[in-house]
Amino acid sequence: MDALPLVDVTANAACCSPLARTPLAAEDAERLAGMFKAVADPARLRLLSLIASHDGGEACVCDLTEPLALSQPTVSHHLKTLTGAGLITREQRGRWAYYAVVPAALDALGGVLTTRHRAADASCC
Repeated sequence: MDALPLVDVTANAACCSPLARTPLAAEDAERLAGMFKAVADPARLRLLSLIASHDGGEACVCDLTEPLALSQPTVSHHLKTLTGAGLITREQRGRWAYYAVVPAALDALGGVLTTRHRAADASCC
């Protein structure tokens, strides 16, 4: 999956979301839908949380099977889906793969749905 054009969440969070300003382009909607589809699974949401909250912000696949009570192949499948959606990165270190959350990807997901407005700047939208 191609990388999603990143939303400047620092500017948009204080103003309004891309959905509130202009309709999404078809390509952006397709990419975002893939990301939302990837997180629309309880195990994958838990994986994102486990990885993000793990020491150093990264986790080995060996650290993720027990908390989820899922087999290693199942966890690996979910991790592959999250990696393919651009939500996490994978780094091979010897025998084990280590995963880290891509903060900008999560910000893009959250930022596109945020509809906060800054009262002091009515010109933003």
